Amino acid sequence: MKSLLARTGIAIALIAGMALPAAAHRTWMLPSATVLSGQDPWITVDAAVSNDLFYFEHVPLRLDGLQVLAPDGSEGKAENQATGKYRSTFDVHLDKPGTYKVAMASGGLMAFWEEGGQRKRWRGTAEAFAKEVPANAEKLQVTENFRRMEFFATAGKPTDAVLKPTGKGLEMVPVTHPNDLFAGENATFQFVLDGKPAPDLEVSVIPGGIRYRNDLGEMKLKTDKDGKVTVKWPTPGMYWMEAELEDNKTSVKQAAKRRASYNTTLEVLAQ
Repeated sequence: MKSLLARTGIAIALIAGMALPAAAHRTWMLPSATVLSGQDPWITVDAAVSNDLFYFEHVPLRLDGLQVLAPDGSEGKAENQATGKYRSTFDVHLDKPGTYKVAMASGGLMAFWEEGGQRKRWRGTAEAFAKEVPANAEKLQVTENFRRMEFFATAGKPTDAVLKPTGKGLEMVPVTHPNDLFAGENATFQFVLDGKPAPDLEVSVIPGGIRYRNDLGEMKLKTDKDGKVTVKWPTPGMYWMEAELEDNKTSVKQAAKRRASYNTTLEVLAQ
């Protein structure tokens, strides 16, 4: 199966559909549920970019590059897709037992340079870079980017086939199954960069509903030497987990730095 990056054409702007205007804006997908039973389970998913988690007040998340992976690794469907003023929505039919992955991933290059005294800006693939950016561009600055956003949903008994990383960019590999989370208990996750453990990575975990409380409620954690981090869930609810990094280990010689980010939405149930 082709990787998510290949399927999306290595397009850097697909996740947000735009350049985020401020660091405070967060991108997210919010499923109606992640643990389901019954004969014919469905979930509805909201997707947006906002200041307040899981509240629609900025722009919708564009659904380009959206992929659904069924428990057996086959391609599922994101049905009834629609994009409005503040959010996008879609449905997923969990028609096979087990754990599904719903994801968007993108990667590519961003370049800035000056031409005739004017500031130029470009985004695209590494392949297009040589054709569309002047070789002698003045004050050229190039950054390589990888972004991944995903969540997991399970119909019936949890499975682990879709939990395997792709080996591209920053990813989270669950040690504790992401659909087996309970308030008051610990859960462990491993972060990997290009398939290898990402140590000393700062991880942010924020419960939803921040619009209705003064305290952000953020848990700031750091991965160990094996890229692992353990979270103790204080209360039930939906949580947003995010990590990002910057280094100089680029795959394109013109790029001086690489940025990688990851986020997921996790549902924590009551005991």
